[in-house]
Amino acid sequence: MSVRCALRLLIVIAAVRLTSLTATAPQRIVSIIPATTEMIFAMGEGARVVGVGNYDHFPEQVSGLPRVGGLLDPDVEKIIALRPDLVIVYATQQELRERLERAGIPYYPYKHRGLADVTETIRDLGERLGASARANAVALAIERDLAAIRTSVAGLPRPRTLLVLGRDPSTLRNIFASGGVGFLHDMLEVAGGDDVYGDVKRESVQVSTEMILARRPDVIIELRYGDNAGAKDTSQGLDVWNALGSVPAVKNHRIVALVGDEFVVPGPRVVDATRQLSRALHSEPFK
Repeated sequence: MSVRCALRLLIVIAAVRLTSLTATAPQRIVSIIPATTEMIFAMGEGARVVGVGNYDHFPEQVSGLPRVGGLLDPDVEKIIALRPDLVIVYATQQELRERLERAGIPYYPYKHRGLADVTETIRDLGERLGASARANAVALAIERDLAAIRTSVAGLPRPRTLLVLGRDPSTLRNIFASGGVGFLHDMLEVAGGDDVYGDVKRESVQVSTEMILARRPDVIIELRYGDNAGAKDTSQGLDVWNALGSVPAVKNHRIVALVGDEFVVPGPRVVDATRQLSRALHSEPFK
């Protein structure tokens, strides 16, 4: 075979593959998961999204899209009515997956895992959407920026940190903190902190004041998101920690609240969230 013929054959094969990819790539996507919704928009494919979950708030474009429920309350009839050719669901939503199968609607099962899985999911989802190049560019940028944060704190002291996911308002009851598994724990480590519950291999740990006194964190970071993200004064409510005066974080005024859904959505905004964590860990004591 001549070189010219070989080149022509390669061009034909590439054209066939591109045509096949375009034909099978989903054009009407329902994503009930905030993280995957943000990923799709970040790779420039937001125009294909025709429905989102009840907890999707970013980017702004999602505000005008139909809402189809969430993890515990997916509205299957509404999803089907949107005529999707791909529905992104949680891998644990077995009943929803079975109903979509019966309706002949393809789905993508999403798994909530660690920080490294954010870029893995972006690449995998990009391939499913026929947008591999753009997805890979987004993933590479995230990996580069996270590596830069890790480098920037290398050699600095690593404060023992209590990362609080939630607690009862105005009290130190029902405190839930980050454990040693999951993307929040990974973000804290990249930011230059040591998770005081890093040895507990769970994503979240319910802790008592006695347990906090025993762990003696150097820094306490509260995350406020969803319905708890409204207060502009981030110092509001932090004075309840004064009851634990012997804890180094309290004694040295190293308590801060960080506000935003980016802290609990493992999507493209993990870089911004990790930067904020890093600043909180390595700034001067808070007054």
